[in-house]
Amino acid sequence: MTKQIITLSDNAAKRIKEIMSSADGNSVGVRVGVKSGGCAGMSYVMEYTKEVNPNDEMIEEKGVKVFIDPSAVMYLLGTEMDYKKEEFSSSFVFKNPNETERCGCGESFKI
Repeated sequence: MTKQIITLSDNAAKRIKEIMSSADGNSVGVRVGVKSGGCAGMSYVMEYTKEVNPNDEMIEEKGVKVFIDPSAVMYLLGTEMDYKKEEFSSSFVFKNPNETERCGCGESFKI
């Protein structure tokens, strides 16, 4: 059995379910990708998926669908997606074993 590109914590799956319940009816899941930018060079991107791209990798886990942009697969292998809620903020957190550096604010990374 091959390992999934991304695994979801219980908190991440729960939050994605909440987000999807308030999304418009055309969304089929969320898409995760990586883009150039930020002080360390790369940052994570999440958006609603309205249609399935045949090149996307799909993870279906804990009752949610997460689509992985094909250009991001090599950067995300082995990553755990979590959701943290603190007193003044909440966000998805990516625990990526491929990261070699992360900026001070935590918004970007380097591989």
